[in-house]
Amino acid sequence: MNAAQHASVQAAETQCYHCGSDIPPGSHFYTRINDEDRRMCCPGCQAVAQTIVEGGLDNFYRHRGTELSPSSADLAELEALTEELALYDNREIQQGFVNNIDSDQPSATLVIEGISCAACVWLLENHLGKQPGVVEFTVNLTNHRAKLIWQSDSVRLSQLLAEVARIGYKAHPYHPDKEEQLLAQESKRSIIRLGVAGIGSMQAMMFAAAIYAADIAGTGMDDKYVMLMRWASMVVSTPVILYASLPFLRNAIRDIRARHLTMDIPVSIAIWGGYVASVWATVFNTGEIYFESVTMFAFFLLIGRFMEMKARQRTGRAGNALLNLIPASAMRINDHGEEELVPASSLQPGDRIRIKPGQTIPADGVIVRGFSSVDESALTGEYMPVSKKVKDTLVGGTINIENPVEMQVTVVGENSRISSIVRLLDRAQSEKPYVARVADHVARYFVGATLVVAACVSTAWYFIEPANAFWITLAVLVVTCPCALSLATPTALTAATGTLRQQGLLITRGHVLESFSKATHIIFDKTGTLTEGRLAIQETCPLNGTSAADALTWGAALEALSEHPIGRAFTPWYCYTADDIENTVGQGIEGRIEGQRFRIGAPGYVMALSEQPLPPLPDNKRQWILLGNETGALAWFALDDQIRRETRQAIQSLKKLGLSVEILTGDTSPAVQRIAEKLDIQVVNSGMNPEQKLARIHQLQSEGKQTIMVGDGINDIPVLVGAQTSVSMGAATDLAKTNADAVLTNNNLQTLADSILMARKTRTIIKENLGLSLAYNVLALPAAAMGLVPPYIAAIGMTASSLVVTGNAMRLIRAPRKPAQQVATSSEQPANINAGT
Repeated sequence: MNAAQHASVQAAETQCYHCGSDIPPGSHFYTRINDEDRRMCCPGCQAVAQTIVEGGLDNFYRHRGTELSPSSADLAELEALTEELALYDNREIQQGFVNNIDSDQPSATLVIEGISCAACVWLLENHLGKQPGVVEFTVNLTNHRAKLIWQSDSVRLSQLLAEVARIGYKAHPYHPDKEEQLLAQESKRSIIRLGVAGIGSMQAMMFAAAIYAADIAGTGMDDKYVMLMRWASMVVSTPVILYASLPFLRNAIRDIRARHLTMDIPVSIAIWGGYVASVWATVFNTGEIYFESVTMFAFFLLIGRFMEMKARQRTGRAGNALLNLIPASAMRINDHGEEELVPASSLQPGDRIRIKPGQTIPADGVIVRGFSSVDESALTGEYMPVSKKVKDTLVGGTINIENPVEMQVTVVGENSRISSIVRLLDRAQSEKPYVARVADHVARYFVGATLVVAACVSTAWYFIEPANAFWITLAVLVVTCPCALSLATPTALTAATGTLRQQGLLITRGHVLESFSKATHIIFDKTGTLTEGRLAIQETCPLNGTSAADALTWGAALEALSEHPIGRAFTPWYCYTADDIENTVGQGIEGRIEGQRFRIGAPGYVMALSEQPLPPLPDNKRQWILLGNETGALAWFALDDQIRRETRQAIQSLKKLGLSVEILTGDTSPAVQRIAEKLDIQVVNSGMNPEQKLARIHQLQSEGKQTIMVGDGINDIPVLVGAQTSVSMGAATDLAKTNADAVLTNNNLQTLADSILMARKTRTIIKENLGLSLAYNVLALPAAAMGLVPPYIAAIGMTASSLVVTGNAMRLIRAPRKPAQQVATSSEQPANINAGT
């Protein structure tokens, strides 16, 4: 391509044709795709694109969606990656995810990272399908899982995983957790039962409606058609009773054996008693039938149980994913000083391992050689890496960033830091079901009263009119069956939950709205919750005649190759890379730009280059780094985490609702107090580890306070579960979202104020529903006990009470928005990076 063609392409394309990133000024990377020269942002994208084209798969670029994929992959790193992938050729490790391992054509289930559209699936299937020894390779776009069948005698699994990496994706073994399998089976059975009950109840109601309509009209219906309707009702109701409603009977038998009264006992008596009596009436053509009543009742209850089950399953997945932070392999140094790749699970205390930059630390230990910075955000939630040197401790699951280090393993397995957090999580979860125990206690009295009344009615009618004793008793059980009472709370919660989901709060557990309505304290983590969770350059203060633009360009050139969060803050100003870059851990970076030495980082480190006096700091409230060269200081850069735009208005709204607001964070920097002052938050707890956070929540709860905890990191998981109610940000880690009671999907804290208003409205609706259902039972019970309620009226009454409760709850869908729900458009504007110029 000549210079004119390059200029034309450069003018037409400002984004990388492969990954979609902005192309830095001065970038000269191109790949010829579909007979056109396309611009690339870096050598990694160029290499991946070239691999795709050389494989004859350039049609990928014609079919992919708006989300460009795959991600960039530096093919120069494949050689190092191949050694780690070779571990998956180990038969021991393959046992966990490879089927037919002893055959000539084993199969493996993999999880593929980086898939964003159908074109990604097409690329993967075509590229892997062309590899020698591959029998079958299919990818599921929905769950990003792939099935691979290969000829083990002609190609190794590690080679195929390397080919996935070669085109910019990452493949990992899929390990289906046994608990996940059991939960999936439970969900499947519940959905089938729900479907059977729904279809059966609708059909039974259809047949009953014809009979009721004829009776109400006074025209009646021929006996032969009445019998046809009865038999048809029995046929469609039988699967509902014998299959869909079977769990109620099992639970009732279990509770009777345990001498514990629960709702399942009267429910089972009503369902099975009504069904048996209806079958008797149908077969012997005597009495009335209750098929439509019992099937509809079963269907309503199954809906409520299904919702409860889904919430319980989210809790059951709690700690397993935490342990997945530990990598599968580790580089152990043997007695001869040689490196050997071993499974991380085989490490023992005393083992010596080497951890390279970018690798996850596989166990707890102590550095015995080297120094580096470690990203501990997975455990602390803080974005700033921590400098580590000899004798400093390292925690499994954190990431080494800058330099290779050697570590001696001190703790593995159940005694590790990750395992201790899992135990905290389990303990917090075990303390959670207090509300459920109270509900069971209250329900016991209701159930006992219902059974006593039914027994008294049966006894009385046995002496008054024995022929009607059974039917009247059954009518009492049907009329007073706790359908409306059982639906009073779930229907309101379901309606409110749907409304809040549309507004940006996804509720994952049923107690959230009740807890929101009673909340007295709301506690926020700082990083990633009140703030955006990333460093940004808030202000540039040039010195000695330097322009802000030059200072930012020089700083970006020095930080171009750094993975440190400070380096990423300079990304918008990247134009070129400095030469002869040297990184001094914990101090800064030195490099050559146009033949002159520059430094950026800690002030003392930078000024040692010129031996000039240190210029005064612009202020002491923010983190400042200095840029300088051999002539002296050139510029100060203020680095800080940005407060979310809506945070200030959200805090004010929450205070107006009467809530006390606190900050609970692991950060120890001055930024915590600065943010608290800007947001007008008086109670600040900084430098808190997970145990201390949980202890603070327990302290508030012991004082009778109702708490809401809002966080986003793995370190927040124990306290998220320990609080009465927990909310995770939508951009939080998957583990935090899994273990929170609700997820703020829009990342807008103002939605919390909206949710609390909705919760208070929901509490009012629930009280009204409970009052309506109890009033119905109080009025219907005497009439049924005196034999004044015909069977069809009993069925209609039970259904009507349920519909009234449901209709009242639907008002929550149209709940009006309040002034407190208006989101601030600009509570904090980004600082001017050129301030001081």
